[in-house]
Amino acid sequence: MKLTLSSFLVAAVALQPALSNESSLPDPAALPALPSAQQAASASADVGLNLTNIQGDILIGMKKNKELFFFFTIVNSTLFRSQLGSGILPLITPTSQLLAVDTQPTTAVNIAFSQRGLNALGITDDLGDTAFTNGQIDNVATILGDETSNWEPAFAGTGIHGVFLLASDTIDNVNATLSQVQNILNGSITEAYSLQGQARPGDEQGHEHFGFMDGISNPAVTGFSTPLPGQQVLDPGLFLLGESGDLVSRPSWAKDGSFLAFRQLQQRVPEFNAFLVDNALSNPNLTADQNAELLGARMMGRWKSGAPVDLAPTVDDPVLAADPQQNNNFNYTHPGFDEATDQTHCPFSAHVRKTNPRSDLNPEDTANHIIRAGIPYGPEVTDAENASNVSSTDPSLERGLAFVAYQSDINNGFAFLQQNWANNAKPGIDPIIGTGGLGQADVPRTPSGLDPSDPTRIITINQDFVVSRGGEYFFSPSLSAIQNTLSLGA
Repeated sequence: MKLTLSSFLVAAVALQPALSNESSLPDPAALPALPSAQQAASASADVGLNLTNIQGDILIGMKKNKELFFFFTIVNSTLFRSQLGSGILPLITPTSQLLAVDTQPTTAVNIAFSQRGLNALGITDDLGDTAFTNGQIDNVATILGDETSNWEPAFAGTGIHGVFLLASDTIDNVNATLSQVQNILNGSITEAYSLQGQARPGDEQGHEHFGFMDGISNPAVTGFSTPLPGQQVLDPGLFLLGESGDLVSRPSWAKDGSFLAFRQLQQRVPEFNAFLVDNALSNPNLTADQNAELLGARMMGRWKSGAPVDLAPTVDDPVLAADPQQNNNFNYTHPGFDEATDQTHCPFSAHVRKTNPRSDLNPEDTANHIIRAGIPYGPEVTDAENASNVSSTDPSLERGLAFVAYQSDINNGFAFLQQNWANNAKPGIDPIIGTGGLGQADVPRTPSGLDPSDPTRIITINQDFVVSRGGEYFFSPSLSAIQNTLSLGA
């Protein structure tokens, strides 16, 4: 007799030991608090979201200290499909399981497939997203601006059929679950590539390798989260296929899935820090180190604490940064200042402004958004790198961000933000992730507004501080799709 999805979820709880008295998910003060399981269930009921059917990384991220991205090739599709429903599905962690303290797993598991992966499974339905269908390598230089010679060979090839996301508090837990997955699949997949992510240590938890608090500006989703001041509230269909706000025709089985844009973004931290020192601003009330920090904050649009420069233009405000009721409550407008010309508060080209223009667009944009769920990878900067101001060429010392973005339309989500906003020379290329040339490295960028005392001053940036090492587009299916469409016996 065929098992139901609910029986698989019961099995998942049994297979995944949980902490019993407090949440195992890290929760930095600066970030919006996650809803409780009860709050989310109540809110989602109003719009019909089924949180037991949506993979856990999509809406909240599998917020663990360690996360492995295990990219795989399917070598025996029949065997893989036979084990996907019976053996792998009970391990997949839905949103509801992550939110409930008494069911949070020791290791959370999600799975997603590339278009080639779906083809390998015999799934040929058009999911309604040309970027996903063609893959990230297609026109990547002209759309994203990547220099593909920097790409990891696995991303440039055709062998990545899917990715397992395995997240836990220790690498030992991650590795144990990976072994369990591989044993269940019994040789039906091979490893194409893997990337181990981990939160930075101590007080740097929640910060990316340049040192900035990450993830503050994620939107709120109608029917799931309670919005904070300044946080945009967006339809679930911008992130989940087949839900309210998704205007594209999809196969019915694709409902509650999401497109995952993965990018391995190397961060050249010693070079970034050296640039800030060499080009430090000259505020007479600040030390040399503080003037260097000020330049970095204005390039990013936030201080390392997370305080937005729009509200703290020249001096960090850690109290503001740690208050989710305030740290996202800004829109680049100020009484007595013309938003069209004012860069004394926030530069037009600052990273957070380029990727979320807020009131710069009238009406504010509600179509081009993503939910980010990435994690840093690689070690801390070494003393030798700091001394030389140059990143090591040792592959074991590469560091950066395992960037993950969810959306229901990649061309209106991640790809739009990179091509149309970050890489756009008007009103200035993003100094952090923008590329000055199509498929070319280290093309000079000349943003204005970085110096609040003289916003017309141009500080030329002659190097890329973020280098794309490649990536792929995936579809993260619902649990019911895994059971009823992707598995044998469906």
